[in-house]
Formats: sequence, C-alpha cells, structure tokens
Amino acid sequence: MSKEGWTFLTNHSHVLYCLSEDPELVLREIADRVGITERSVQRIVRELEQEGFLEKERVGRRNRYKLILKRELRHNLEKHTTIEDVINVLRGKGER
Repeated sequence: MSKEGWTFLTNHSHVLYCLSEDPELVLREIADRVGITERSVQRIVRELEQEGFLEKERVGRRNRYKLILKRELRHNLEKHTTIEDVINVLRGKGER
C-alpha cells in the first residue's frame, strides 16, 4: 500500500474480486488477502448480499458465494457498468 494509505478500489470491490477467484474462500482468508479484519469482511459480505451483488449458499459447514455478474453498480457515474465488467478489467480481460 502507498504512503497515503488509500487504494483506488474499495474494500467491497476487493472482497468481490476475491470471491470471483474462489467462491468458497472463508472470510478469514479474504480478510488476510484484502488486509482488513474478519469482522469487516462479514459486514461487507452482508451488505453485498443485501444489495443483490452476491448470494450465499451453505455447502456442508462452509459457504459458497455466487456473484450476480449482471448486477449494475450503484453510483450514477457507474450504472452502465456491471460486476462482470469490473471483474474482467481486474483480470486483464476488459476493454482498453
């Protein structure tokens, strides 16, 4: 991370990206990758689920997360962009 302490993408987008890479990650692993607390990841996952960006499915003792890829972003400047678009850009598959 830079000296200033901020990053270009939000923790919400970092959590979504982690789940796009592995939908069965446990929250502790996501917290380690993103660099935030497990409690923060719990809150973010709950918010993303409530807003319709992901669905949680119980599989045995674990959760599996399904991203709603066609869900459009919330901000007026971003409404033309879907979760799938963001994930593709982060994976290097987006338009340039």
